[in-house]
Amino acid sequence: MLAIIGGSGLTTLSNLDVSHREVVRTPYGEPSGAIVFGEIAGQPAMFLPRHGYGHTIPPHLVNYRANLWALHHHKASGIISVASVGGIRSDLQPGEIVLPSQIIDYTWGRKSTYFDGNGAPVTHVDFTEPYDADLRRRIREAAATLSVEVKEGGVYAATQGPRLETAAEIDRFERDGADLVGMTGMPEAVLARELGLPYAAISVIANHAAGRGSSANGIRFESLEHVLQEAMGKVKSIIEKLVGSPDSAPPMGMSV
Repeated sequence: MLAIIGGSGLTTLSNLDVSHREVVRTPYGEPSGAIVFGEIAGQPAMFLPRHGYGHTIPPHLVNYRANLWALHHHKASGIISVASVGGIRSDLQPGEIVLPSQIIDYTWGRKSTYFDGNGAPVTHVDFTEPYDADLRRRIREAAATLSVEVKEGGVYAATQGPRLETAAEIDRFERDGADLVGMTGMPEAVLARELGLPYAAISVIANHAAGRGSSANGIRFESLEHVLQEAMGKVKSIIEKLVGSPDSAPPMGMSV
């Protein structure tokens, strides 16, 4: 059963035929909200809003460990992470959908591993390719079936938030090789890897990053809602096509 984590612009999943909700207690505290279970296109799926159902949890205070543990506990076969981002690369325009392929982590102070404390052994996980290749392929194929354009690849810069970046910081990220910027990509991706959960991200360009394009002199928040609403409609269609066309999933990973 695939799990969808929704971010800004996707706090509910309207095409999920809900069967029940469950509040999950975890060894790592409270998740962002109750997990919603149901079916999409006749296939089981679950949904969790990253920022809570009232969009009240800022990126740096999301309990990523509890969120991922809860989904793993309920036997998720993979995670699709949906989030809005800023476009750094010049060809990434507001409203476009991107499947990032790499991450640079600029966050700090977040609980970013399950192998920590209580006598846990020092454990290193391979993170060369942070996103699952097979799950990304399935997303691309679902989008292609719907004739929805998605841009393949790109480096996601994960920042601390909740403030947006300065133009100089975006310049730095570009020099580092980043193409898009968001606040929730880490440690979510690495925690999924530690749990052995296939993980892929669908990033929606909400705006040009600071100092770029229409954001050259500041980011106009009033324009974001319309852009996200239209793009998230396409994302929901992709998810419906993907979940409705189940594919074999890799075996489950470790237990924590």
